[in-house]
Formats: sequence, structure tokens, C-alpha cells
Amino acid sequence: MDLWESGERQISWAARSMPVLTAIGERFGIERPLDGLKIAACLHVTAETAVLMGALKAGGAEIALAASNPLSTQDDVAEALRVYGISVHARAGVDRATYYRHIHQALDLEPDLVLDDGCDLVNILHTERTDLLEHVTGGCEETTTGIIRLRQMAAEGALRFPVVAVNDTRTKRMFDNRYGTGQSTLDGIMRATNAMLAGRTVVVAGFGFCGRGVAERAKGFGARVIVTEIDAVKALDATLQGYEVRPMAQAAMLGDLFVTVTGNRDVIRAEHLSVMKDGAILANAGHFDVEIDVRALDELATEVHRGVRPNTDEYVLPDGRRLLLLAEGRLVNLTAAEGHPASVMDMSFSAQALAVVWLAGERARLDPGVYDVPEEIDHEVAKLKLAAAGIGIDELTPEQEEYLHSWRVGS
Repeated sequence: MDLWESGERQISWAARSMPVLTAIGERFGIERPLDGLKIAACLHVTAETAVLMGALKAGGAEIALAASNPLSTQDDVAEALRVYGISVHARAGVDRATYYRHIHQALDLEPDLVLDDGCDLVNILHTERTDLLEHVTGGCEETTTGIIRLRQMAAEGALRFPVVAVNDTRTKRMFDNRYGTGQSTLDGIMRATNAMLAGRTVVVAGFGFCGRGVAERAKGFGARVIVTEIDAVKALDATLQGYEVRPMAQAAMLGDLFVTVTGNRDVIRAEHLSVMKDGAILANAGHFDVEIDVRALDELATEVHRGVRPNTDEYVLPDGRRLLLLAEGRLVNLTAAEGHPASVMDMSFSAQALAVVWLAGERARLDPGVYDVPEEIDHEVAKLKLAAAGIGIDELTPEQEEYLHSWRVGS
């Protein structure tokens, strides 16, 4: 009972900052657009996710939820969701085998639609649970990492149903990826280390929307920021924004704090670890725990001190240098902190909820592949968020509309 009550408080607190999703859930409760549908979801089991699950359940869906990261699950929220009548297969800190067992248990629902965060659930569907593919008629993906994997599947002709790229909406990339990741990543790092950022050198690997957010927040704290990139255009963008751009081989010797935000593996490898400063901090804000080569770190170290602080492990190298790995190399913002602020997730999950309803109506007409969220959904979410904040914007006059849609009007 104590666990359930704690989860209920967490969910209620998050809902206060999620007026758009709350309103959508109320509308779903009246319209019931998901009646009779089964949804299997693999998402971070947090208070914000609980508000999304509540909206979908209000719309009539039967839901089974598994965690997309074993270290981000909030056990009290999971228990509260069970009391709400949502089947939850998640527990904080489980091993890798249990993590995948939970995904299989969620899929036992035999879903019509799937929601994924990183593509693990979709991957299992296409490799180990192919017997369920005839039931699944569509899905949504929440992350950059997941979209990369899905587009590869689609290119190879392996993807068996349509998937909506919720991650690629303008509201998601700008607010969730940039502002949400920027704030929550540094929140997690500071909770885990209590480190001062002002005057320190922070190396940000990757300058996409997430990396840009981390770099901006670190710069705001007074850090010297070095960016590493493989994309020439993004590297040039970082340079023109005033950041120092270097290859990781050079940055490795200079950084006090390293944050990987690339969606790729082995961004920090043995050759980088071997030249880092004593006391360097390693954190990952990419979806999977592959961006920092933790196995190489284990092999280099002569001693490993687990839990020198919560979510902080110390690796001692042969020459006595110490490297600090946060959150076992997993998502530091969701492991060492609470993830994005609820007000940010309000927009991302509102787009997710509306995309699910759109997909439920359109799935019979869509071929397998990756689809963008309809632009009108993105605009609806932004307008609802502005209205909830009491912010008004201008509208085009008829003359302006005509000017924008006619080639006949000159200067």
C-alpha cells in the first residue's frame, strides 16, 4: 500500500505539469477511439509515462507495459499502474535476462499496436515472436536510436508493419531532445557526482538535438565545452555557435567530464580511456549502454570500486588514475535523475497519444515502413501547449494568406 500511495503521488505531481495530455485523456474518455484495441508498450516506467498510459486506457485500450531500461523504472509508479488496471512487467535494477523476459510478457497480450522506445520490442517481434506479427498492425517509436534501427529494417524489407516516427516531430526534437535531454542529463550528472561544472572542460560527443541541448546547458553552467562529431555540417554548426570542435582522440586528453549522445556504439574506446585525466567522469545520454565501451574499461582497470556514490563506480587504472563511470554507462538522466521534466514530456506524450489514434484509424491503408507524424498533430500539440500556458500568437490576415500562396504578387 505504501508503494502504491507513493506512486500515486508521483503520478499526480507529474500530471500537474502535463495539462495537454490530461486534456487529451479526458477527450479520449468521451470519444473512446481505442475501444477493443490491445497495446503492448516498451517505455521508461516513470510518472510521466503513467499519465500517457492513463490517457490511452481512458480511450478504451487494454495495455501491457514493459520497461525500456532496467535502471529507469520507478517501482512505486509501476505498482500504482497495476492498481489502475494496467499490466506492468518491470522492476528497477533487473538483469538483462529479466529485462527481456518482461518484454516477452508484455507481448503475451497479443497486441494490435505497439509503442517502443529504442526498438527492442519491435526487434523481438521480428526475431523471436514472429507468431504475433499477424496480430500487430502498427506501432510508434519514441527515440532517435529506435528510428535509426527501424529505417534500417525498412530499407532491408524486414519491417512487417507501419511505424510512426514520433521522435521526428518538431516539438519532440526541439523540446524533448534539446531542452529535456540538456537539463535532465546535467541533473543526473550532478546528483551522481556533486561536481562543479563551472571552469571544467565538458566533452559532448554528438551535436544532434540532444547533444546540442547538453552543450548549451553545460555552457550555461560556465563550462568550457568541446564537441566531437562525425558530421561535417553539425561540426561546422557547433563551431559557429562558439564551441571548440576536436576529434575524440584529442578531446580525451582534455576533458573533465564526457557525455556521449550519439546513438552509436564505442564512441569512447580503450584508446581514449587510456589517456584521460585522473578523476575524469564518464556519462552516457544515448539510449543504449554501448556508447562508452564499458568492457574495455573493465579490462583496463586493476580495481573497481562500486557505488563510491549512488550511481557512480570508480575504475582504477594501472598507473593509479581513476575514471568515474556513471549509471553503469546507461542513460544517466533516467538512472541518476528522474528524466525529462514533466512539462516537456507533456508535449512528447501528447503527440504519442494522438499518433496512436491516427495510426489506429489509418493502419489498414498503410504499407510496412516508417511514417512521419502528420504535421497537423504536431501543430495541435504546440497550440494546446501555448493555450495551457496562456500564450497567444498572431494569425495570418487574408491578404497575407493570399501573398504566401500566389506567385502573381510581386514586390
